[in-house]
Amino acid sequence: MTKKRAFITGITGMVGSHLADYLLANTDWDIIGLCRWRSPLDNLSHLIPAINRRQRIQLVYGDLRDSDSIDYAVKIAQPDYVFHLAAQSYPQTSFTAPLDTYETNIQGTSRVLEAVRNHKKQAIVHVCASSEVFGRVPKEKLPINEECTFHPASPYAISKVGTDLIGRYYAEAYKMTVMTTRMFTHTGPRRGDVFAESTFAKQIAMIEKELISPVVKVGNLESLRTFADVRDAVHAYYLLVTHHPVPGEYYNIGGSFSCTIGDMLHHLISISTAKDKIKIETDKERLRPIDADLQVPDTHKFEKHTGWKPVITFEQTMQDLLDYWRERVRQSADFLVR
Repeated sequence: MTKKRAFITGITGMVGSHLADYLLANTDWDIIGLCRWRSPLDNLSHLIPAINRRQRIQLVYGDLRDSDSIDYAVKIAQPDYVFHLAAQSYPQTSFTAPLDTYETNIQGTSRVLEAVRNHKKQAIVHVCASSEVFGRVPKEKLPINEECTFHPASPYAISKVGTDLIGRYYAEAYKMTVMTTRMFTHTGPRRGDVFAESTFAKQIAMIEKELISPVVKVGNLESLRTFADVRDAVHAYYLLVTHHPVPGEYYNIGGSFSCTIGDMLHHLISISTAKDKIKIETDKERLRPIDADLQVPDTHKFEKHTGWKPVITFEQTMQDLLDYWRERVRQSADFLVR
């Protein structure tokens, strides 16, 4: 029997690299990862020997803004499963680069799905939207279920509304098995340093090594978030495409531990060897013009359909994230303070 093939866009990112790890460990599938030729390969460094040997995993180069490259990549991949994770994923950047965000996330998703329609229409496709589509949610609507009104609070969130709707459109218009997820905050090792919990962990690791003064720069600490571990997230994505996939369905996925950004920061500080000297300082450049400040999911629909539940605790996730940055800082002192 022919082995299954999975196509992962954004394989060099935190989620894409962890998904590759999960699939290599838990399936016999071959993996084809899409990345830009200039993408850093740090998150895949442990897989480079296997990639060089094409031992179940290979990379193809492409860009979501280039139709020909996406068409070629999907034609080469001939996937049974598609995980469309690639995006301009940083909300703060979207305020200064909205058009790039729209082009990458909205038109890029359309290019991926059109290529799949042309070359492997029967593939099972996961389109990754975001909980940011819900944006400004009043307290009386918490926890947020799938039918909550979209009220995006950034160009990034607007782009993910487009991503979400394009996924469902292709399922309905072309009878493709496309499903959309709105993943709430998920983090862990390999999280980019532009995101709150990761920049906090990086700054703390640098403070511990006395590379910067003992001050953690922060933005809005009042936002409420529900945290999940990236390793639980990729398990959910695997179940999404393998456990009775329903064309056109859309699911909220997220963790079970909620706290403010400030509480999360104080927890990270509490497990630091420098906890007694760290101070906190607001950096106005880290504040968004508008913030999606209540992000608490209702995940019953997805859990009922797949049986998935998060298993990694908030405490373990934060410990692993801080240890990840400690190791990065140990290897190199040259990091932007951001």
